[in-house]
Amino acid sequence: MTESTAPRTTSTPQPGPVSILTCASCSKKNKIRPSEKGSPHCGACGEPLPWLVNASDATFPSEARASVAVLVDLWAPWCGPCRVVGPQLEALSREYAGRLKVVKVNVDENPGLSQRFQATSIPTLVVIKGDRVVDRIVGALPPSDLKMRLFPYLMRT
Repeated sequence: MTESTAPRTTSTPQPGPVSILTCASCSKKNKIRPSEKGSPHCGACGEPLPWLVNASDATFPSEARASVAVLVDLWAPWCGPCRVVGPQLEALSREYAGRLKVVKVNVDENPGLSQRFQATSIPTLVVIKGDRVVDRIVGALPPSDLKMRLFPYLMRT
C-alpha cells in the first residue's frame, strides 16, 4: 500500500443516504453513497460489490440514478411471495455485481413510490435503465425465469 502525498483536507460530507455493502469476495463492509457513474467496488480487494440498498420516498431519486440496470423491488414484510423474492434478488445482486443495482422499497412505509409505480399487487419489480422504466414484473417468478427475464438488461454495454 502506498501513502498519499497530497495534504489531507477536511471535506464536507456528501449528500445522500449511506448504505453498508458487504463484499462477497473478502467480507469487508463498505460504506457507499448513491452514484450515477460506475458501480461500487470493495475498498479492500477491489472486487465489484453486490449493490442492494433500501430506499424511501425521500432517498429514491438519488438511489434510482445509476449507470447500471436498477431493479426496484416494491415489497412488504407481511407478504409471503415478497419473502421468497427477496433472497433471489440478493443472489442476483451478488451474481451480477457491477451490472445490477437492487433498490428495495417497503410499500407500507413509502406510499408515494407505491403509487408512482402503481404497485397494486406485490411483489412488483420495476426495471429502470437510463432513467426509463423498461420492464415490470408482478408476482414471484421461479429463480430461473426471473434471471431470464432480467438477462437483457444485465448484458455489458
